[in-house]
Amino acid sequence: MNNPLLKKYKTAPFSKIENAHFLPAISKLIEETKAEIDAITSNSEKPTFKNTVEVLENTGELLERATSIFFNLNSAETNDEIQKIAQEVSPMLTEFSNDMLLNEALFERVKTVYNQKDTLNLSEEQQMLLDKKYKAFSRNGANLSEEKKTELRKIDTELSKLSLTFGENVLAETNKFELHITDEKDLSGLPEGVIEAAAQTADEKGKEGWVFTLDYPSYVPFLTYADNRELRKKKAIAFGAKGFHNDALDNQQNVLQIANLRHKRANLLGYKSHAHFVLEERMAETPEKVKSFLNELLEKAKPAAQKEFNELTTFAKELDGIDHLEKWDGAYYSEKLKQKLFNLDDEKLKPYFELKNVINGVFTVAEKLYSLHFEEVQNIDKYHADVKTYEVKDDEGELVAIFYADFHPRAGKRNGAWMTSYKPQQLKDGKNERPHISIVCNFTKPTTSKPSLLTFNEVTTLFHEFGHALHGMLANTHYPSLSGTSVYWDFVELPSQILENWCYEKETLELFATHYKTGEVIPMEYIEKIKDSATFNEGMQTLRQLSFGMLDMAWHGQDPSGIKDVKAFEVAAFEDTQLYPDVKENCMSTSFSHIFQGGYSAGYYSYKWAEVLDADAFAYFQMEGIFNKTVADKFKNFVLSQGGTIDPMELYIKFRGQKPDPEALLKRAGLL
Repeated sequence: MNNPLLKKYKTAPFSKIENAHFLPAISKLIEETKAEIDAITSNSEKPTFKNTVEVLENTGELLERATSIFFNLNSAETNDEIQKIAQEVSPMLTEFSNDMLLNEALFERVKTVYNQKDTLNLSEEQQMLLDKKYKAFSRNGANLSEEKKTELRKIDTELSKLSLTFGENVLAETNKFELHITDEKDLSGLPEGVIEAAAQTADEKGKEGWVFTLDYPSYVPFLTYADNRELRKKKAIAFGAKGFHNDALDNQQNVLQIANLRHKRANLLGYKSHAHFVLEERMAETPEKVKSFLNELLEKAKPAAQKEFNELTTFAKELDGIDHLEKWDGAYYSEKLKQKLFNLDDEKLKPYFELKNVINGVFTVAEKLYSLHFEEVQNIDKYHADVKTYEVKDDEGELVAIFYADFHPRAGKRNGAWMTSYKPQQLKDGKNERPHISIVCNFTKPTTSKPSLLTFNEVTTLFHEFGHALHGMLANTHYPSLSGTSVYWDFVELPSQILENWCYEKETLELFATHYKTGEVIPMEYIEKIKDSATFNEGMQTLRQLSFGMLDMAWHGQDPSGIKDVKAFEVAAFEDTQLYPDVKENCMSTSFSHIFQGGYSAGYYSYKWAEVLDADAFAYFQMEGIFNKTVADKFKNFVLSQGGTIDPMELYIKFRGQKPDPEALLKRAGLL
């Protein structure tokens, strides 16, 4: 019992956990959860909602918590040992999940309750729980023959290992590359803060000069500002070639195997493709609807994107005599053109976006909208010194949530930004158990002379992830599997994307955007320029997002067994959205972690889908005032607190009084 993961704990006991604890703890907790399930199936009383569905919902609570700790560490603070454990733990969890979902006696009990659902007088939330539990079995093989169940188990085990290997390869590729500069003239164009950060990285690696990596805070500014076109090219090619070197870290076979196994799995379960299987449980419902949604947006965005691309090409030619724009020129000349058109660049804005002020800003927005109060506390265990911990309380001083925030890149952390949960909200034994929520980002680090100063893009990323966090924190449901962000995947981006809108508003910016040295509030002209430039190159941005959604649907919306060449397949999928010439050394699929490692397979379209919702929802706030309490209360009561208890379109209509209007997105994007 010296294993901290096997004892009752309030917040995750990070400092007490050693890597050696994970495997025995997860093994033991799987056995305990199996015993809980056996108790359900051996119950001699006839199946009821209470003795079957509710009891099943409450099984494996400690297992759930231990695995959420483990897998978040594998993303945010990993090492070789943790990755090795993950390769053992993942198949064990997959096997356990299959044992449960393919358990005939358990399914029979759930089915018995499900078949009587109209006579049981269940609440809306209970009906949703019953529906989800039944579908978890019926959609995942409970009705298959024994032979097919064995095949399904094999596929699922293989998939769990492959997606882990895919992610490990991407992280190793990211960490492996460095651009080491020793000649100062190669730094031309780069902002002073970026140069200082690169000197610090070089120093940490025991090298002279400057080192640039593929971490976003190093990669993005280099591509945006470095005058040396050859070095931009070198870095862009390295970034785009992750997992595409025909070596030990190559992901091409992993991509093909994952796509084929997902398709085989869908067929086995009676679906035409992986996308048909996934979308049955989404607002979009079918691959046909997704494709027509993406194509409709493409039709609106493509002329605008082509026009913007032509303007950028002309600008680059006039400025530097460049005949053909390449991918490593895009960010560089876009930034130059933006400066020319709006006299605005990130370097002018960054001094007004000190990380600690932006954090206070997003907290103030949450306070004004939802009456939440954040207090940083030092008595909560954390997995790394960089992590900040907060208690979140309401106006009465009652605890709403525990909040963790982890902001800067390091070797053990994968790129990107995400929100996760260490403990879900639920009503249990008459007590409202409050959630423990975390966000993980990769923002510009502080240097010896400057605090962490964010680009405007990083500011919107922080608001985005914090929107997800609010969805988790304000959860107020009975059952953990319906709580917080446990909603349809194409609805989950609404709370995150809507919050980004506040970053563009004068009322918000004046709350936190103050110069880190002088304390001066961001000048009004900058605010106007941020707003004016919000739709700059929006056509090209939209096309880029659509290209990712279309690539995802190409991999998952058809039989992939005929695909032999990952790169050739990808080039064909990008055909309708391509502006820049293809780079032969690059392949996006081999590091497209959203769909091959994260949960976005057949779901990448949902960013755009949710943008329709968020543009329409924010238009409502704008009509009534962006800090209007009545509208905020409706959003909290009908969207943020309800989790997956009610169909998302019903929730949206309760909040908005109508279905979302797609024109709101096109209008905001300047595409009408």
